[in-house]
Amino acid sequence: MMKSAALVIATAIALSACANLGLGNTPPPAAASPAPTWKDAEANEFIPANQRAADTLMRNAGLRIDPSRPLIIATLANINFLEESSAFGRIVAEHVSGQFTRNNYKMVEMKFRDKVFMKQNVGELLLTREIKDVAQNHSAQAVIVGTYAESDKLVYVNLKLVRPSDNTVISSVDYAVPMDKNTKALLGRR
Repeated sequence: MMKSAALVIATAIALSACANLGLGNTPPPAAASPAPTWKDAEANEFIPANQRAADTLMRNAGLRIDPSRPLIIATLANINFLEESSAFGRIVAEHVSGQFTRNNYKMVEMKFRDKVFMKQNVGELLLTREIKDVAQNHSAQAVIVGTYAESDKLVYVNLKLVRPSDNTVISSVDYAVPMDKNTKALLGRR
């Protein structure tokens, strides 16, 4: 009798130990991914990629644009739905505008202006037929416009510097960014 009581106790202890080690039917808790650090944010390539694209636009334009004359930028549009954008299209435009400003170009802040095609949650979209009117209203020598296209692994971006008087493309640049979880969030794809 004593042996069977000891066996029951030993079995209970062993089963308890297995459950505590995650060897029972209950799966172990999932490990939470660590929160990004300031160092991770500093190492992120998204902002520098957009700044390099702006530098390429400036370099390719050369003397065809005058830094002292105004430029405007439109929110990048989704290539499949040109009247739609996302946080991705808005933040790329902000990065590009900021890089032009840091290089002493006179950028007109469109968020404070009237007579620009605005759509809630989209931003400052400029359609080709509107470029001339908007640029004239703001005395802009050129307009930066852009599109993006999503694929499974990358987002392809095209930026153009356009002279509004005749819709001539002065400069352009193409680049891609990885479709990581941050990019998906900016595109609203979570």
